[in-house]
Amino acid sequence: MLILSNEHFEQMVAHARAGLPNESCGLFAGTITRETKTVKAVYCLKNTDANPEHFSMAPEDQFNAIKDIRKNGWTLLGNFHSHPASPARPSEEDIRLAFDPSLSYIIISLKDPEPVLKSFIIRAGTVAEEPVQV
Repeated sequence: MLILSNEHFEQMVAHARAGLPNESCGLFAGTITRETKTVKAVYCLKNTDANPEHFSMAPEDQFNAIKDIRKNGWTLLGNFHSHPASPARPSEEDIRLAFDPSLSYIIISLKDPEPVLKSFIIRAGTVAEEPVQV
């Protein structure tokens, strides 16, 4: 289970909307207790692809986020990105590029007026939706 405060949810959605018409991306970090991941910080990063169907995180932004995560004693829990015009589910590219099976992969769909946020665990090409509590 992934626990996300309303503030963190709103931060991700605002970043996704600000990046339209392109995908937006970022990292999130926090603590892990048994099977529960609790988000403590969201890092909104620049999509260097500036593309509505792809994203790449700016290396300097990633470095600064990891530095802050370590400083605070947190764990990198995962990454997030938006789908401006498609559902909140991993694309074939998202699945192919999922590099760490321990991470949560949040996708925020903006195709409808109300944003939809879902989280996934991706292991060896297999996708499982992860429960999210906001």
